[in-house]
Amino acid sequence: MIRAVFLALLVCLAWPQTARAQVSVDAAPLRFVDDAEERRFHKLVAELRCVMCQNQSLADSNAQIAHDLRREVLDLMRAGRDDAAIKAHLVARYGEFVLYRPQVGPSTWLLWFGPLLLIVAGGVVIARIVMARRASTPLPPDDTETW
Repeated sequence: MIRAVFLALLVCLAWPQTARAQVSVDAAPLRFVDDAEERRFHKLVAELRCVMCQNQSLADSNAQIAHDLRREVLDLMRAGRDDAAIKAHLVARYGEFVLYRPQVGPSTWLLWFGPLLLIVAGGVVIARIVMARRASTPLPPDDTETW
């Protein structure tokens, strides 16, 4: 029994060594019609987040889904959709996470205004501490008395 547990433990420890991540290679690079289309494409994919990677833009990610999404963005551009419609399409499929700058709404209020609330709360705490110390500190004697 102990041998079986020990063997299972060794297999579990060896498993991460055999499962290595591989970089995806785009089979066919994207071809642009003109420079304006290329600039628009790069601007748009820089504003979108890879749905697999935590903090990489669609432009920076090498994940296979990022390659697919870049191709989909280019197809949507060529279909005549504007940037807002492309972003709305991706948000409908993947949620607000796909946007680096999500819109202000009930589900994102904490994201947008949370840091401001923390700064205000910190200021209130510091002000109360300073006022409490001022109130508890005795005044120094007045040395201006003349003899």
